[in-house]
Amino acid sequence: MRDCEVLVVGGGLTGLSCAVFLAWHGVDCMLVERHTDLLRHPRQRSQVPRSLELFRQVGLEPRIQAARIDFAGPTEYVAVRAETLAAEHTRLDQQDDARRSAAFSPCTGTPIDQDTVEELLRDRARELGARIHFGTELRDFEDGWAHLRGPGGVDRHVRARYLVAADGADSPTRRRLGIKTEGPGDFYDLLSLMIEADLRPALGGRTVHMAYLDRPGPRTFLMALDRDGRRWVFGTADDPDAPTPDERRCVELVQAAAGIPVPVRIRPQIPGTTVTRFRVGASVAETFRSGPVFLIGDAAHLMPPTGGFGGATGVQDAHNLAWKLAAVLRGDAGLRGDAGEALLDTYDEERRPVAHFTMRQALARSKFRFGDEEPDEIIDRATVMLGYRYGSSTPVDAADLNGQPGTRAPHVPLPDGRSTIDLYGSGFVLLTGPDGEEWAGEWAKAAEALSATAFSLEPEAAKRHGIFPRGALLVRPDGIVAWRGLSPAKSTRTHGC
Repeated sequence: MRDCEVLVVGGGLTGLSCAVFLAWHGVDCMLVERHTDLLRHPRQRSQVPRSLELFRQVGLEPRIQAARIDFAGPTEYVAVRAETLAAEHTRLDQQDDARRSAAFSPCTGTPIDQDTVEELLRDRARELGARIHFGTELRDFEDGWAHLRGPGGVDRHVRARYLVAADGADSPTRRRLGIKTEGPGDFYDLLSLMIEADLRPALGGRTVHMAYLDRPGPRTFLMALDRDGRRWVFGTADDPDAPTPDERRCVELVQAAAGIPVPVRIRPQIPGTTVTRFRVGASVAETFRSGPVFLIGDAAHLMPPTGGFGGATGVQDAHNLAWKLAAVLRGDAGLRGDAGEALLDTYDEERRPVAHFTMRQALARSKFRFGDEEPDEIIDRATVMLGYRYGSSTPVDAADLNGQPGTRAPHVPLPDGRSTIDLYGSGFVLLTGPDGEEWAGEWAKAAEALSATAFSLEPEAAKRHGIFPRGALLVRPDGIVAWRGLSPAKSTRTHGC
């Protein structure tokens, strides 16, 4: 193991995404994961349009689409609440906005198991030059030295300029740093099983993709893994201090949820492991940065799984941080010393408020679907995933995104068949109106320093970006609007951008 510029700790969805984004920007990156292999559990069963936009930048969207599962699309997804699967069902409003999202993105929500996405991310990270080491645990990180323990208990020390902690809700890195969390806190541990059981008799011809159930106890669910009603994920609230149930007890739990005594086969998730526990709660770290260490994903924010917001938010964390680390490491536009530190500080300033907002939305959906109590206002998914605005606590309705500084630049189809979303990723982009030639001289030196490229929009596209024919818009590598000018004499910029 040789030294690296950035060490990523944690080989789940967020950590692997970070490794891909860093390597794509040319950063010398190494990822370590204490488990010996990826977790074989579907968890988040789809990728939202915003995640697909980010994966599209690094060449992964076609692979994800090719690996999509033959399962319910967002518009046909059926969720119910019931005592058992065999009992009477109450259908739940899923706040479905799949058709609404299609107008705002060139990407569509894609049904695909998270473990499949993680395989694709691992392979892409390696293709791009990232070094991935499973069975390797971070023991300590101090003064730029990482103490790693690999297979066979072999200890190694490597140097790294920065460390990115994607090591989960119980993040040992966050605990070592003494970073506390804010919010409601931990709710319960979720005991989860992958099962094969023919539950069609319990369904009685009904279609169910997700069932929130009262038995064998609170917070129980059955999530279908196929269209035939034969493969499922079972989950229920569990006492973290209780011994791991044996196979006989696991079968009894599943049968109680189904409401009928059917044969049940428990499938492995990690080599040698059939039962897993996940922490369920709602909290956000008090800071996402401590010197050269950054928190992303569940290490930074824990969200109820309802809605699939945790994974999507983690991918956006990784994307936001990766271009900033790359820019500082390359010294773009003089980003060294205090200037580089100021840019890296914006990671916490931008992403932590988004995490608080998204956590509240995930919590509201969890309360609604389990019928616990009256939830807070539920905002449509497109606005949650696309409408956040850096520098403001108030999101922008996805339909109203029109180039406001601090927001995601809107999707507009281009004459060549691409989307404006496809212009972003590797560097800054200066979008000008059709009569924006004056900006060329004004921005020549700045554009060179920022490694920016210029692109002239047609009148309608310029209008969708909130600029007049003589206006311009500067978009960051992560697709966020950094600045907007109505004419060379009038402009606005966003906090921290």
